[in-house]
Amino acid sequence: MKRNNVTSTAAVTLVLLAAAAGCASTQPPRELVDARAAYAKASTGDARQLTPAALHDAKVALDQAEREFTNQSDSTSTRDAAYIATRKAQLAEVLAQTALAKRDGQAAKAKAEADLRTSAREAQGDLAEANQRLEAEKAARIEAEKKARDALMKLSAANAVAVKDEPRGTVITVPAGVLFASGKADLLGSANARLEQVAEALKNEPDRKITIEGHTDSQGSDQSNMELSQRRAATVQSFFVSRGVPADKITATGVGESRPVADNGTAEGRANNRRVEIVVDRTEAR
Repeated sequence: MKRNNVTSTAAVTLVLLAAAAGCASTQPPRELVDARAAYAKASTGDARQLTPAALHDAKVALDQAEREFTNQSDSTSTRDAAYIATRKAQLAEVLAQTALAKRDGQAAKAKAEADLRTSAREAQGDLAEANQRLEAEKAARIEAEKKARDALMKLSAANAVAVKDEPRGTVITVPAGVLFASGKADLLGSANARLEQVAEALKNEPDRKITIEGHTDSQGSDQSNMELSQRRAATVQSFFVSRGVPADKITATGVGESRPVADNGTAEGRANNRRVEIVVDRTEAR
């Protein structure tokens, strides 16, 4: 029996070490630390033999919390999943204690079972409440994402602004000709109203990474085109920040002439290649 307990303890230690190694670069939230400790306690106690099904449910819940932490770090979904895992581990212990009381035939069996049933009901009630909160938060996130997407898509109706979903995210394309004079990186006076609309839409995306890309045609040298595209991207970035878009979520980069979307051999093609692209990543910023 002592050898089995040592083996169980070692196995749990390996599980916790593996979890810690996977998240070495990010401090886990308190709820996940509590969930790991609760499962370790339950898995080395009577629940391992007496209530293995309940203990398995707790392990499944803990694995889900670990996946949420790996995917989204210290997010609301990580904390909620960890809370559920803690409650399931506690429930496994409560059920194990009940089974132990029945098996051993303790003198205070009736009172102990009543107290344990109350604890189990409370734990199950907490689980139900947590699940309801998770569903409500999920619905709220979906609604917020829909509103943000609707705001972006409304930009499609604005003259000279195109919005398109791509694998890298939602891409808002504005021709450079409506923003800058030829060869310049200062905004035209008429560009403000158009970028105001874009800034309002981007403020609905506080948890998304936003990248401003400057693009040019192939006229001029590679170096001058790269420098011009970088300065134009930085100008648009500064405008958005001045209008309330979070500075820590937005970056600017120059692409130069390296990614044309049309033939640089025609005037129309060159005009299409001179553009600014605002890319809204569809994953949450970390």
